[in-house]
Amino acid sequence: MKPTVFFAVLALAATGLPHSAMAADYDVVILNGRVMDPETGFDQVANVGIDNGWITEITSDMIEGSETIDASGHVVAAGFIDLEQHGLSPFGIKLNLRDGVTTQMDFEIGALNISEWYAEREGNRQANFGTVVGQEFARMRVHDGLTLEGPNVSMPYFFDYRIEAAEDGVDGWSVTRSSLDQMNDITAILDEGLRQGALGIGSTIGYAREGITTYEMFEAQKIAAKYDRLTAAHHRFHPSASTPTETATGANELLSNAMVLGASLQLHHTNDYGWWEIEEKMQLARARGYNVWSTWYPWTAGSGNYGASILGPDNWEGSMGYKYEETIFDPQLDRYVTKEEFLEFKESEPGRTAIAFSPPREQWIKDWIKVPNFIISGDGMPSLNEKGERLEWDSPYEEYAGHPRSAGSHAVLLRLARENDVPLMFTLSQLSYWAAKQLGDAGIEPMNVRGRMQEGMIADITIFDPVNVTENATYTKGKNGLPSTGIPYVLVNGTIVVSDSKVLKDVNPGQAIRYPVEDKGRFEPSNKAQWLKMFTIDTGGARPTLYDDILDDQSSLEPPRTEPAVDFRVAKAAPQTSKRQDWFAQVNVPDDSELFLCRVHGVWEDKSKAQQDWAAALTARNSQASAFDPLRISAASDN
Repeated sequence: MKPTVFFAVLALAATGLPHSAMAADYDVVILNGRVMDPETGFDQVANVGIDNGWITEITSDMIEGSETIDASGHVVAAGFIDLEQHGLSPFGIKLNLRDGVTTQMDFEIGALNISEWYAEREGNRQANFGTVVGQEFARMRVHDGLTLEGPNVSMPYFFDYRIEAAEDGVDGWSVTRSSLDQMNDITAILDEGLRQGALGIGSTIGYAREGITTYEMFEAQKIAAKYDRLTAAHHRFHPSASTPTETATGANELLSNAMVLGASLQLHHTNDYGWWEIEEKMQLARARGYNVWSTWYPWTAGSGNYGASILGPDNWEGSMGYKYEETIFDPQLDRYVTKEEFLEFKESEPGRTAIAFSPPREQWIKDWIKVPNFIISGDGMPSLNEKGERLEWDSPYEEYAGHPRSAGSHAVLLRLARENDVPLMFTLSQLSYWAAKQLGDAGIEPMNVRGRMQEGMIADITIFDPVNVTENATYTKGKNGLPSTGIPYVLVNGTIVVSDSKVLKDVNPGQAIRYPVEDKGRFEPSNKAQWLKMFTIDTGGARPTLYDDILDDQSSLEPPRTEPAVDFRVAKAAPQTSKRQDWFAQVNVPDDSELFLCRVHGVWEDKSKAQQDWAAALTARNSQASAFDPLRISAASDN
């Protein structure tokens, strides 16, 4: 091995790189590694000098430091960046460090009480940390009455709050549509989080598609845009393979909002049906200057909880066409569950972890590893054992019971890319550079000096063996949390945190990624008078049809009036009465998409009634009846 190093150094001497490091003394030096930087295309065996947490020299010269790492045969890359890590307890952070992740943030669930959240973690985190303000938590406060105080209104305690919200039998945050006042209250909570330095707004609208109206979502993205910050969302119809709720429809909603607002957008884990349409639109939008991107994880199964609406029979069986006994795996039972078991856990333990397999991903993964700006995010889950108890830093890796994506998402990408001949520089872009670039372009300054192996950049560095790096975590019980191998060294802000494949305890160099706290928020409540002033012309007088509404900006529009139905011997359902309609807020009215045209009576009815009428008509026709009277059928079915 020594001769190999000697000749590598001789070869470096002929490259013409700077020689100013000959007598330099550094905190840490990394010698003889293959230094790779996607932004500049730099790809050479070189030595790296680190001082005070920064990369200060990349050179062909021999250099010395207080600590030395021999990286012969290894790649020296910018530390991996993960934007969807939910298991950010000490155990979860340790697990991600073994997977090469130096910046671990949650852009989906987010947090409340942002200043307290950052203060609680300052100085005691092994990796860089940051968060968005969570829309779901804001809705829990307003629709479920939860106070949600303190520094830990975030993952990994999130599912505890969902259980508390459901104690009255209603997940208000998920199914309740906001009135105008409630929408303003929710937006005000989001504004306060942004004022306190949150990186943007995180939305789980995919779990609240019945409750969050399109305008409420628009208002959330609008307040983020007022601060020039991003919105990151699990979109409304992920995953769905059926019209009119197919998955790209949910992405379209958020993408169109971002484009008209000129705002940054991240779509979470778009690795399901319709991903090709979403990624095509994302690339076209970026080509026109919009800062939008998606994330994915390289596993054939997702993870959530039994109470998630997307796993309910209507979506899982109806829209996706899956069978529970073939696709829903319980890591605590270490087996698939039947539909009956699923429904039982959904009722009794809605927060219980479920692993949901998506068979088409087997082939799609080989496409995802080749998509530009498609950023890897592990979507790691809370660190629990098979009894649902939280794991501590010292807990054995074998005790983790959950999705293996919490342990090996980044190493599995490196393995897949190697096996499918994807250029390593491209894969490094998916692991770190594109995340840093998109976030930097979104205005998050600390990310402009991360995700790059260049002089003058923060020394977040991952050193790995490109030939042998691999994941070890699997879906098998006892192996869900096995750490990746082939990543022997990880540095965070210039400090060695993983040495010889061991995470060093009580070494906490992680820094906060956040915006400065502002003195004043930017929220202005929505109301009709404001809207009319901005989006209609002033004619100098009151608009007769809107006179009352202009006088009272919190008033409501009457539902449209209809003339009494004329009886043409055709049964017609009486229109449902509902409360008055607010601007910007929908009332709970029948969903037109659930109505079907009755071929017997020629009116819109619910599906079951239309089916009953048609069956009755067929029965009458086949009974040799002398005459067919649809009203007689209607009367008979009512008796």
